[in-house]
Amino acid sequence: MTIVLTPTESEEYFFNSLCNSLGQMGGYGLELTYNEGEYQESRKKLKSPSYEDVLLQMLKDGYSLTMTDIEGEGEYTKTITINDVHEKVMKTPLHHLNNMIEENDDCDTGDVILQTVFFDDIVFG
Repeated sequence: MTIVLTPTESEEYFFNSLCNSLGQMGGYGLELTYNEGEYQESRKKLKSPSYEDVLLQMLKDGYSLTMTDIEGEGEYTKTITINDVHEKVMKTPLHHLNNMIEENDDCDTGDVILQTVFFDDIVFG
């Protein structure tokens, strides 16, 4: 079974994953980086934004986010754009994606979605 998501749904599930699980990625020795000037530009477009709001806005503005394995040899350094979100969220293993769709998601669900978008697979945890 394949689930096809709209760009809006993909963005929503990615945003929820950032909110629920971005901190967990640090526990794997991963670090999210981006251009600070681009962050500030995107932030200006939002009223009272959260950190995750700005990260998603950056992608919508055409900027990118990079996840780097700072404890490894850099083997897992991946940069994503909004197109990656639109294409890869729906490639999340069905059980986890279904949990997000049914609003039965948790930190593990978000973790799997983030890893799928950044690394095309579940590499950590």
